[in-house]
Amino acid sequence: MKVDLIVRNARIDTRDAAHPKASSLAILHGRIVAIDADVDGLQARETLDLGGLPVLAGFNDVHAHSVWFGTTLIEADLSAVASHDDIYAAIERQAQQTAPGEWVVAAGYNPVLLGSTHPDPDRLDTASGGRPVWIKHASGHSGQASNRALELAGVDLRAVPEVEGGVIRIDETGRPTGVLEERAMELVQRILLPYPLASLERALQLATEQYAREGLTSVTDAGVAGGWIGHAPAELAAYQSARDKGLLSTRMQVMPVMDALGPIDGHDDEPSRRGFGAGMRTGWGDEWLQLGPVKVFTDGSILGRTAQMREEYEGCPGYHGYLQDDPDAMRARIMDAAAAGWSLALHAVGDAALDFALDAIEAAVQQHGRPRVPNRVEHGMVVRPEQLDRLAALEIACVVQPSFIPSFGEGIRAPVGAARGRISIRARSQLDAGMPLAFSSDRPVAAGAPLLGIQSFVQRLTEEGQVYGEHERISVDEAVHAATVGSAEVTGQQHAKGRLAPGQLADLVVLGAHPRDVDAGEISAIPVRATIAGGAFTHREADLG
Repeated sequence: MKVDLIVRNARIDTRDAAHPKASSLAILHGRIVAIDADVDGLQARETLDLGGLPVLAGFNDVHAHSVWFGTTLIEADLSAVASHDDIYAAIERQAQQTAPGEWVVAAGYNPVLLGSTHPDPDRLDTASGGRPVWIKHASGHSGQASNRALELAGVDLRAVPEVEGGVIRIDETGRPTGVLEERAMELVQRILLPYPLASLERALQLATEQYAREGLTSVTDAGVAGGWIGHAPAELAAYQSARDKGLLSTRMQVMPVMDALGPIDGHDDEPSRRGFGAGMRTGWGDEWLQLGPVKVFTDGSILGRTAQMREEYEGCPGYHGYLQDDPDAMRARIMDAAAAGWSLALHAVGDAALDFALDAIEAAVQQHGRPRVPNRVEHGMVVRPEQLDRLAALEIACVVQPSFIPSFGEGIRAPVGAARGRISIRARSQLDAGMPLAFSSDRPVAAGAPLLGIQSFVQRLTEEGQVYGEHERISVDEAVHAATVGSAEVTGQQHAKGRLAPGQLADLVVLGAHPRDVDAGEISAIPVRATIAGGAFTHREADLG
């Protein structure tokens, strides 16, 4: 039999308990068909001698924002600014490439790195030459508008309106600062959206090309087609078109936001349901493009102090954050989606929001059963011990982002305090409770390279070099397992990916060194020599093989 590719002379970490190590494997029609001795005697269209390099299953990021990330590669980048003057200079440069009257859009600004301060809306108007300015904060839960942008959005600068589920921030004089939180961002987004489909396809191409360079073969886009995080109602169409045109370099599981689902008519004896008109639900699609759970935003972020906490925020007497919508209305939509067969992915950052999420998912499971693709809580930043027990008992995955720690760990610890910091971004505790642990980045909110995520799981060092929850550290082997096997389990795809064994998808990454063979602080610097998805190279260094 002639196969498509044989990999020889490698150190293969299979993650398969029956055959944990191998030196060769064979690939045919996008799947692994043989390991070690079973490769002998096979002929191949291509043979790759790796000279002893390590091979792992392809990395899997179970919570990123691919369209959003791709657009940041097109817009002005504020991720590296060190002062407000840097922001004004970047806006001025972008404005010079923007037609008069058009919007100047920037992304990646993290106010925490500048002492939670914000640029002056008047200075933004000056820097842009009067063009409206919209700055997307890295958290995704707030943004900054210039005065001209606020005026176009209908905000009276002398009588700032209230927004349900969001806030227009004002200064001590009652004048808007330009900061729009949560649903208040929709005031600007309804002007800028929807993006053209061609722009979305280009964003997906750029995003997935970067994923491949980092060893990613699978990614879950955690929220498309609506809400403040969406870029167009037809984002799923953009995904299909990008796939048809060969623009996707990674397999994609796509979560539509609850806003994208509508009521579905059914028989009088059936419960009310919510979904797409034709009844498609979680799991529809194939190995390259699949519908994931429905995404529901229950609260906001700790960085923006909009996550709902049971206890007040540090330094904010009486303030607990807030839910993004009426809890009864959210619960009704969640139950209707579960009735239509959707798995649930509830964004719940604060522990009070997590109480709501757990109650809602438990009620959905009691009424409609557990779905094949696991129900999930996104982020679960602060998780009390009894909540961890409920997560495990209900078989709900808690999707944490290890790279939050080196990106802005101290920015999280300050508003929650030391005690709640000890029960946040849990990893060791999840494994000890018998829960699957996955890797996710929330990119572009934080850096997304999976090797950095593995390093962060192991070290848990903040941006200031301080340890964030030493008791939640895990081993290198456990972190690699999270980025491969654990991620496959959390996305309901363990039958096809996460391990390198016959019958599994031929998704693998060739590294310059195995993460366990270098100092923990050097894991993120390991070169990604090649990435293979479905037996085809999506990234390959010129001198490999």
